[in-house]
Amino acid sequence: MKNGKAKSIVEWTANVIFLVCAAFAIVAVLSITVYMIAKGTPALAKVGVTDLLFGTVWQPTAEQPSYGILYIILTSIAGTAIAILIGVPIGLFTAVFITEVANKRVAAIVQPAVELLAAIPSVIYGLLGMMILNPLMYRIEKHIFVGSETHQFTGGSNLLSAIIVLAIMILPTVINISVSSIRAVPAHLKSASLALGATHIQTIFKVMIPAARSGIMTGVVLGIGRALGEAMAINMVAGGSVNIPLPFNSVRFLTTQIVSEMSYADGLHRQVLFTVGLVLFFFIMIINLILAKVEKKGVLEND
Repeated sequence: MKNGKAKSIVEWTANVIFLVCAAFAIVAVLSITVYMIAKGTPALAKVGVTDLLFGTVWQPTAEQPSYGILYIILTSIAGTAIAILIGVPIGLFTAVFITEVANKRVAAIVQPAVELLAAIPSVIYGLLGMMILNPLMYRIEKHIFVGSETHQFTGGSNLLSAIIVLAIMILPTVINISVSSIRAVPAHLKSASLALGATHIQTIFKVMIPAARSGIMTGVVLGIGRALGEAMAINMVAGGSVNIPLPFNSVRFLTTQIVSEMSYADGLHRQVLFTVGLVLFFFIMIINLILAKVEKKGVLEND
């Protein structure tokens, strides 16, 4: 009786702890959502949704201020999308190499190196990009636009530099989750494929990767979140001007817009920066919804 009563108390205590933790998580999400909406919507009414979201001129300190953030939104979308297009195939192939191609000794070297990439602070990526990547981009820029009278040289601080840095920064997320997903594929699927006469490469791409698709997509979506939310490294390599997102233009992302101006912004200018944060917040929420649908679809397909 005493043992049974003690187990009941332990289980009741554990359930209470779990409930409190779950409630805290829900309250935190709701509080952030309410706060961002409360702080971000006033500027929409004062500036106008069309002028704010679809305007192309950002001059908050002018005599007649302009708060158009269309180029900033497009830069975030284009930069993140291209970084994903570059980083995901590299990350996926690296995961396949670690799990299915490399021997144990090589895999034991490569995987810790990938994990080390995840541990490197963002500012280090930005510093390396500023000291190594930007000078290289400047040389390419001078070679391409030599004699041009219209191009504004950026010293290599441009969208292309930001994309490369973002692509490198999302690699650890994509690789680690893809490795876990591929290793979780039941061994009998691989054995059955090989027994039917498929080659190792055919088995990888027609059996292993499709079976691990849900987990791999999770890694991709988390990589998108990492790319959208990055600020420090991008602020150091992208240049910081509000321009149309062309490869060699100095640009600004949603995150870097907030970081660059929040320290001195005041009044309506500050409210607009909260609206920029609200736009970024909704982007992240949309990505999370996509993740939930992908996971649900993967579960239904597996069933």
